[in-house]
Amino acid sequence: MIVKMADTAKRFMALVTGLIKRQYYNNVELTNDVLKEEIYPDLSEEDFEHIITRCTGWLKNMVSADMDMTQLEVFLTAQMKRKENAMTEEQAAVFRKLWKIHKNKIHDSIVSQTIWGNTLKKVSWRVDLKSQSKNEEQINAPTAIMEFHIADNLNKNSQASEVVTFELDENKVTDMLNSMQDIKDRIQKYTTK
Repeated sequence: MIVKMADTAKRFMALVTGLIKRQYYNNVELTNDVLKEEIYPDLSEEDFEHIITRCTGWLKNMVSADMDMTQLEVFLTAQMKRKENAMTEEQAAVFRKLWKIHKNKIHDSIVSQTIWGNTLKKVSWRVDLKSQSKNEEQINAPTAIMEFHIADNLNKNSQASEVVTFELDENKVTDMLNSMQDIKDRIQKYTTK
């Protein structure tokens, strides 16, 4: 009996892992037919579809709520206490383990799939002192050299990024920092409601 339970848990883990890879990591080769043939060949088509539907629903709930481990426990407990189609303790253990492993990767995958514009990947900067200039007052004046690496999310296959480089004098740095503070204050205003 213990061997059968372990085998059942391993098969269930393989199924949920396959669903995660297909749904959130875009592994299109993991069709229902492949999963059934590899993991549950002895199960009827109807029973297999029922398991797929339940697991997909549970995963969607977990992903859409971006559950932390406490929320996940509450969710799994509620699913185990249902009168019909209750989740088993073994199934809950599989979801706990896989969620701990895949939560951040799934989140990153969902975010990358929903960004259509350009994104800032990296910011580099340094401070230089001008040693030559047309105006003598600009000599030895500190300037910030900024470098932004911008990724094109419209072309998902490209890993290349555009690099934008520019200089800021002390006044422009102050203006930029004030603008950034305004942005920060506005975001905090909306997030602390």
